[in-house]
Amino acid sequence: MVDRSLIGMEGDSVEFEVEKGAIRRFAQAIGDPNPVYTDEAAARRAGYSGLVAPPTFATTFNDTAYSLRARLPLDFKRILHGEMAFEYHQPIVAGMKLRCRAKLADAYEKPGKSGSMEFYVIEIAGHETVSGTLVFASRSTVIMRG
Repeated sequence: MVDRSLIGMEGDSVEFEVEKGAIRRFAQAIGDPNPVYTDEAAARRAGYSGLVAPPTFATTFNDTAYSLRARLPLDFKRILHGEMAFEYHQPIVAGMKLRCRAKLADAYEKPGKSGSMEFYVIEIAGHETVSGTLVFASRSTVIMRG
């Protein structure tokens, strides 16, 4: 049974520096040839201050959620990744320093073929460390099979 009193629980705050090499490797891994991800001159011509991260790059900040997931009643042998969505308030660019924190936004149950399934919705917010400006928010669902 899902303990709804856990909703609102937060993980540790984690700081990241967005590195050029990480952006290039991520773009290569997803097979996106857009030069704004790999060529600084192309990124500047496009109006960015440096290499810009591909749209799903924020998945690399999922480590932020580990401290939260460790405190949830999850059996990691029975979990599945449900869905993930991103909301950007500004582009993520190389050299940016972000402070990220995960929060349990929702928890609920649904019946499944092999028993009740528990759903845990985790949100991660990434803020610039200097200005405090929200850069991105992600929302993912972890499903624990019955």
